[in-house]
Amino acid sequence: MVKLAANLSMLFNEYEFLDRFEMAARSGFQGVEYTFPYEYPIDDLKHALSEAKVSQVLHNLPPGDWSSGDRGIACDPSRQSEFHDSVEATIEYATALNCQIVNCLAGLTPEGFSSEEINQTLIENLRYAGEKLRSAGIQLLAEPINNKVDIPGFYLTTTEQALSIFNSVGDGLVELQYDAYHMQIMEGNLVNTVRENLQRIKHIQIADTPGRHEPGTGEVNYDFFLSFLDEIGYTGWVGAEYRPLNNTESGLTWSKKWL
Repeated sequence: MVKLAANLSMLFNEYEFLDRFEMAARSGFQGVEYTFPYEYPIDDLKHALSEAKVSQVLHNLPPGDWSSGDRGIACDPSRQSEFHDSVEATIEYATALNCQIVNCLAGLTPEGFSSEEINQTLIENLRYAGEKLRSAGIQLLAEPINNKVDIPGFYLTTTEQALSIFNSVGDGLVELQYDAYHMQIMEGNLVNTVRENLQRIKHIQIADTPGRHEPGTGEVNYDFFLSFLDEIGYTGWVGAEYRPLNNTESGLTWSKKWL
């Protein structure tokens, strides 16, 4: 049975962040994910997880200065030292929250560097992070994101590009977070792509398109897609990472079959 996790950065925004854990549990979710934990004290997050009896299944590495426009720094040759420091913060939080999978945002394509420098920097940073995280018992992921609608200028944008980079990193140090919303925009062919790369995909996220709202509001047949994941034996979590069209709870009718 597909395991659904609520993305608390997008769902239950009607409530304060630390109250969203309990709301997710009441709605039937057994796992939660969110973008970044670092602005919250570890003890507060641990308490929220414990009280709601949900698992922390994913969060991201620090992205740089999000409020100033950073969307990750892993591909920027001028910020490798900062990236290395971010790995230590990731290990601290992920270990304390018993989060065994974390995601790295590659970032916007930096200016003033050749494509070779940018690509090699990403490879080196993913290798560094992957080795550090593996030693801590944590699996590193990275995800391609669409640069057409959500993040213009994002560097890592397709499954093929991501896997080519991951192969250069080597030794399974980084695997694929497959966001069906982003990949529907960039390349389509969701089912065949997942089938062909099932062994590399360790986490999946979903939202419908256009609009990035809940399944059933756009062009993707998510009932078929989730049934397909079940049939092929996908064992990872599926993160509901969408912006509710209206109220979060009233928009969860799509999930009742799976929760």
